[in-house]
Amino acid sequence: MLCPYCQNQDTKVIDSRETENEEATRRRRECLLCKKRFTTYERVETDLRVIKKDGTVTNYQREKLKSGILRACEKRPVKTETIHNTVNKIEAELRSKQKTDIPSKLIGELAMKELKKLDKIAYIRFASVYKDFEDIGSFEDELKKLK
Repeated sequence: MLCPYCQNQDTKVIDSRETENEEATRRRRECLLCKKRFTTYERVETDLRVIKKDGTVTNYQREKLKSGILRACEKRPVKTETIHNTVNKIEAELRSKQKTDIPSKLIGELAMKELKKLDKIAYIRFASVYKDFEDIGSFEDELKKLK
């Protein structure tokens, strides 16, 4: 593990524990050269692949899902930790499926389901991009469903 401060390769693990939801292992490390401490997270790498609308297949990217949810929650009273837990919950549901090829539609629907519980404004923001509203009428229809 490279030290993020001095790029030294010699580090030692001081503390290791599972995160609350047991999705990752948190390790507290110390650089043996500069003596600075830093935290790393180790999580299982999934071999999930995403089937897009046009039929192309790409590797699943956690950061892409996370950034979409972060963008929807921007300037909303939603904690970063809550967003992180939401992404973990969506990923856990994706991994529980029998198949490793997941339609992008399913990922979007899971994200909308979680955002609807989390924050209605964030949900509408995400849905407006995901559902690609054609006009103000379709936007209003979605708002009526929320009421």
